[in-house]
Amino acid sequence: MQPGTPTATTSASSATSATSAPPELPTVTLAMQPGLRERLFAAEDLDRLATVARVEPDVLHDLTSPAARDVLARTDVLLTGWGCPPVTRDVLAHAPRLRAVVHGAGTVRHHLPAEFWDAGIPVSTAADANAIPVAEYTVATILLANKRIWPVAARYRAERRAADWNAVVPDAGNYRRTVGVVGASKIGRRVLALLAPFDLDLVLSDPYADEATAASLGARLVDLETLVATSDVVSLHAPDLPETHHLIDARRLATMRPGATLVNTARGALVDTAALTEAVVAGRLHAVLDVTTPEVLPADSPLYDHPNVLLTPHVAGSVGLELHRLGAFAVDEVARWTRGEPFAAPVDGALLHRTA
Repeated sequence: MQPGTPTATTSASSATSATSAPPELPTVTLAMQPGLRERLFAAEDLDRLATVARVEPDVLHDLTSPAARDVLARTDVLLTGWGCPPVTRDVLAHAPRLRAVVHGAGTVRHHLPAEFWDAGIPVSTAADANAIPVAEYTVATILLANKRIWPVAARYRAERRAADWNAVVPDAGNYRRTVGVVGASKIGRRVLALLAPFDLDLVLSDPYADEATAASLGARLVDLETLVATSDVVSLHAPDLPETHHLIDARRLATMRPGATLVNTARGALVDTAALTEAVVAGRLHAVLDVTTPEVLPADSPLYDHPNVLLTPHVAGSVGLELHRLGAFAVDEVARWTRGEPFAAPVDGALLHRTA
């Protein structure tokens, strides 16, 4: 026998080894704004991702450069985040292996244009995970708004003495208050669920919901005009669409109950900021605003210092440690895809015209 000639035993062993070799891992490429990877993923989740996929070392911030196109040419899954450039038809032409997009944030409308959906590539989003902190923020502020915490705290801070607080805010409290939720979105539904244990009357307005849906969420279905006019708190959870621009305008603000609170954690464009500012300054309404138009109000806006307003800089959604929830969910979805399982949170491109 010549040296190196395989025996029957070694030939069988080699054949067995060839058939049992693990399949090649799919290639995952991250595309998002600079610095986000380190904030979005905990170390253990990046390690977990590396066990189910071959992860490209560079994060793409531009999808059109020659270097980016080299990476896209070998990409099976695009894992996107805030700041991902649009995945246009031209981008897709340079990504022949692309078979899935997993978004580690909420809406995909900003980076997956209409032309993307023609390719039939499945998409997942972490919108459900991002809905959790928004709903928590919303419910906390609704309860505190009904307690009149901000005007009471402002007066206490200014006067620094005892007072008859029942006389100061005789309408404070959550008992038998009416809370109106505008939009049966992922966040709107979660807000209703979190408010269910409290002694509140919950009402819902959504053009795509029916009475049975509202009842299943513990609310009564009403039209928007009724909700605005009868609620002690109006909480907005509708998408930013042409038909929802200034959904809460001067006319609807004028029909709100005196002393009612408007909560906006959705999009600033849903509210006529000038009309709301006028109503707040006049003492008619209170407001909790995490989003505004413009995104940062002018420095001289009365809303910054008004005692009946809580103004925050778009932080109701995932921040800090909450970002890791989004990253973990995105890794979960990639793992499901590699096992041939359907996404837990697929996106229906046909519904994007009326969703966030």
